[in-house]
Parts: sequence; structure tokens; C-alpha cells
Amino acid sequence: MPANSDDRNLATLVGDLAQQVTRLVQTESRLLRAELGEKASQAGAGAIEVLGGAICLLAALIVLLQALVIALAQAGLGAGWSSLLVGVLVAILGVVLLRTGTAAMHPAELNPDRTQQQLKRDAAAVKEQFK
Repeated sequence: MPANSDDRNLATLVGDLAQQVTRLVQTESRLLRAELGEKASQAGAGAIEVLGGAICLLAALIVLLQALVIALAQAGLGAGWSSLLVGVLVAILGVVLLRTGTAAMHPAELNPDRTQQQLKRDAAAVKEQFK
């Protein structure tokens, strides 16, 4: 009779373990969905602010560049050469900003870090249970 009791206890333990693993996977998937939703909302809000700022800065930049062309022309450089010089300088600045901006928006910044950490802890806990 004790062997049958041990088998039942083992079967109960395995069943409980399966339920707990299932519950754990469901909880982790809810955490992942919530964290990805947070990241998407954060990125969306940031994108709207960046777009608004870019539009304002573009308008200001056009006015300032026009003023610089006029100032260079009045200094004796000539309207055509002034426009060319300002255009080349702005193009160089644009390339530099484009490269640094794309580097700052690296996809690694959008990783669900908390979920990854929790999954590692859960995997370690499950491994510990099987020891």
C-alpha cells in the first residue's frame, strides 16, 4: 500500500507542477503583453512630440537660413554663392544628425527587459524544482 501512496503523491506532484507551469506561462505572457503595450505607448507619445518639435524647428531653420543667405550676400559674397554655401553646410549638418539619430533609436532600447529578467528567474526556479 505505501508504494501506491507514493505513486499517487508523485502523480499529484506532477499534476500540480504542470498546473503551476501553465499558470506561470500565462502570467508571463500577460506581463509581456502589458510591457510591450507600455513600450508602444511610450514610443508613440515620443514620436508625436518629436514630429511637433521637428515641424517648429524646420520653420525656424528656414527663416534663419534665409537670414544667413541675405547676410552673406550683403557682406559681398553674392546671392548665388551665399545660397550654395548655406545649402552645403545645412546638408552636412543634416547627415550628421541623421546618423546620430538613427543610432539613438536602436531596437535594443525597445526590448521588454523586465519580462526577460522574470523569465530568467522563472527558468532558474523551475530548474531548482527538478533538482
